[in-house]
Amino acid sequence: MPLKSNTDNFKWYPVYTHSRAEKKAYQALINKGVETYLPLHKQLKQWSDRKKWVEEPFIKSYLFVHIREREQTEVLMTRGVARFIYFSGKIASMPERQIAELKLLMASPFELEITEENLQPGEKIMIKAGPLKGFAGEIISYRSQRKLALRLENMGYSIIVHVEASFIDRF
Repeated sequence: MPLKSNTDNFKWYPVYTHSRAEKKAYQALINKGVETYLPLHKQLKQWSDRKKWVEEPFIKSYLFVHIREREQTEVLMTRGVARFIYFSGKIASMPERQIAELKLLMASPFELEITEENLQPGEKIMIKAGPLKGFAGEIISYRSQRKLALRLENMGYSIIVHVEASFIDRF
């Protein structure tokens, strides 16, 4: 694929992969020259004879591609890619800012978890300290603890971040 210039209309698109094919689809897209982001997190796996830390996809069956609209067919023709995500009848795209925030979240020392539950809006807050300073979100009650929920628009998921109450301000 040609190099990007400032005049090209590149957007981030969430892509749904076949089950357990995220890493293979990621590598196939990289081999095609497509800028791709696959959020990974370390997880301790238990086998009958041992434990091992492995990198697993943070959002099962999802990865993100940074392409022009006309390159969507090439992405769909990639082994492991199932389809684009649709929102209101159109292929969903994500703002640069959301991908940057997701990358920052993945690099943070906070324990993260993802849920498909439709979390109800609560009190709006802003993180005032730590590596996530400046992030806005909503307070929710989840598993009897106070946690900050940051919504990723157009994905149907919410990211739950464990944050100390002293790190937040109400607005």
